[in-house]
Amino acid sequence: MKIIRRGILAGLTALALGSVSFAAMPAHAEGKVTVSVPQDAGSWDPIDTFLVAWAAVATNIYDGLTYRGPDMQIVPGLAESWEELDDGKRIRFKLRQGVKFHNGEEFDAEAVKFTFDRLLGEEGGKGPQRSNYTSIESVEIIDPFTVDFKLNAPDPVLLTKLAGYGAMIVPPKYVQENGEEFNLNPVGTGPFKFVSYDPKVSIKLEANPDYWGGAPKISELEYRFISEPSTAVAELQAGRVDIVVPPTIPIAMIPVIEGDSKLEVVSVPGPTVDALRFNTRDGITADVRVRKAIIMAVDRASIVEAILAGQASEIVSFQSALSFGYDPELKGLPYDPEGAKKLLAEAGVAEGTELQIDIRSNDASMNEVAQVIVSYLQAIGLNATIKPYETSTLISDIIPQGKTGAMFQQKWGGWTFDYDNTAYAMYHTGEKWNPYGNDAELDRMLEEQRPVTDRAQREKMLQEIGKYVAENALELPLYNTNAIYGVAKRVRGFQAAPDNRLKLNEITVE
Repeated sequence: MKIIRRGILAGLTALALGSVSFAAMPAHAEGKVTVSVPQDAGSWDPIDTFLVAWAAVATNIYDGLTYRGPDMQIVPGLAESWEELDDGKRIRFKLRQGVKFHNGEEFDAEAVKFTFDRLLGEEGGKGPQRSNYTSIESVEIIDPFTVDFKLNAPDPVLLTKLAGYGAMIVPPKYVQENGEEFNLNPVGTGPFKFVSYDPKVSIKLEANPDYWGGAPKISELEYRFISEPSTAVAELQAGRVDIVVPPTIPIAMIPVIEGDSKLEVVSVPGPTVDALRFNTRDGITADVRVRKAIIMAVDRASIVEAILAGQASEIVSFQSALSFGYDPELKGLPYDPEGAKKLLAEAGVAEGTELQIDIRSNDASMNEVAQVIVSYLQAIGLNATIKPYETSTLISDIIPQGKTGAMFQQKWGGWTFDYDNTAYAMYHTGEKWNPYGNDAELDRMLEEQRPVTDRAQREKMLQEIGKYVAENALELPLYNTNAIYGVAKRVRGFQAAPDNRLKLNEITVE
């Protein structure tokens, strides 16, 4: 297994990562914390990713112009302040001074412009993040610590989007000099510095004593990529892991953690939702009557109660109740097996017709849920089979390339807590997560709400999108799960993040 280390940085500056040893940390930065995440992001470049597992790690390496913590409030990050100008079509950011990247480069307006020129340019076009930021027409430097974002239309979600993923600020000189190596040797301004990366195994970080927000209180941070939930929990029990992040812990294993005096379960409402989406292009699920029949065949309330043990809530659209655009008045199709059979008969679907359900192999809860759904579908005459995939294969190949079965698992973090972030990615023609749909009316609805600054008007427009999706039965919406963490009690000051983006500079260990 090849281990990528920080040696690539050594020649850039006297302040390279290698020049700070753990022994040189301030006296209050003591101890190592090990975190289990279920997936290796594969690339640590902000423009390459859409994975919550990436953000769980990279929130400690990078900063954005804004920051959103566990309390879900947007506060200054690398920008000390901002103001909206020209009726929301220009935002002026005043930047922090005296901040340096981990390799010693100065953070300034040039770094901000470089980051967004790259994100919105040819290089960003190769990744999944650019479509989130297309409201930005250009970034203009006013002075070394002031930039203007010129927008082609107002974007009411932009300040939130600047707090994560593709908007993380990167060092221009380092990226230009190292090209693709940046994927494997990340450099940011965050509270922890990159040390080494062993693909499929772990990524190791060390404290940044010069962090603008104050030096971290621990000296080392290691993330281990453990896909099997039982292994992650066993490592937590053995003391080799201190924190297990969502969505690793199956509901059935919560009592195991709660029964260990050294551990605790921390559960908070979060944005993550699960659905089985339909192949709306091919086979029997191209017929909306069949899709509605499948939805009506599944008793989702019983699934939530019996399998998820109160750690989830039933959904009727692909968003949580915390999402802007959620419609509490929207009613889903009822559980009605007899009505489902009638719809299948109308559609001419013969009894015993087969269909395939694709799921993530390491999602223990979904594996159990899928088995129950198979039973429900058998009751209306459909012979469903489950095909488990390794998570990265399913989300990087099978879904985007349109190679799924009739139904496929979609788990979505909805990290902006705004339905636009979900709906545009899921339903707009040409988007990565929409390999089958081509709906001009839905495209129009999605596009028209984006520049609307009147909050009430845009909320209504988003609710209409949710209603349209439900009427066309584009997915079988299942549930919104809590963010469930397993935490060793030796970790002090832990705050559970609803969106899994844990910033760990304030924790301590006994």
